[in-house]
Amino acid sequence: MGIRNSAKAIIINDGKILVNKNKNSLGDMCFGLPNGVIYYDLPGGGQNQYETLEEAVKRECLEESGYTVFVDRLAAIFEEISINERFRLEYERYAHKINFIFICHLSGESMKPPTEKDLDMLESEWVSIENMKNILLCPQIINSNLDLILKSDSIIYLGSERVL
Repeated sequence: MGIRNSAKAIIINDGKILVNKNKNSLGDMCFGLPNGVIYYDLPGGGQNQYETLEEAVKRECLEESGYTVFVDRLAAIFEEISINERFRLEYERYAHKINFIFICHLSGESMKPPTEKDLDMLESEWVSIENMKNILLCPQIINSNLDLILKSDSIIYLGSERVL
C-alpha cells in the first residue's frame, strides 16, 4: 500500500468558499456515514506522477468545478488514515493520504463545465465562511480548524486523523 498525496483547495470569493456537495453511496466506508447522507468536501484530489502539488490542485479544481484558480499559498497539511478494513481492501490507494490544503482564488476566467466529478459528487456550491460550521465538511479536521487555517500566515500542521 502506498501513501497518496492529495492537493485540496480552499477557494475564497466574495466571503464564500467553494465546496463539493456529495451524497454518500459507499455506506460506512465514507467517514462512517450512512448511505444517502449529504456531506461536503473541498475541491481537489490526487497528485499525478511528475505533477507538482500546485499543478495538481489547479487541475483538480478545473476538473471538478469548472473554475480555473490561482494558488495564493500552502495553508495546511494533515494525514488521513482509513481504519475501515473494507475500504482499505476496495480502495487501497485512497486509504492513506497526506492532504495539502491551498488557499486559492478564482482566475477571472469564465467557468467551464466540470469534466471529472468525484464518485459521490452532486455539484459545487458556494458557502459563506460563516455558514461553513453548519455543514458536514469531511474530513472534519478541516472544518474544526478552518478559522485557524484562514487567519494564519504560516503553514499549519493539523496532525493525523483516523477516519472510518
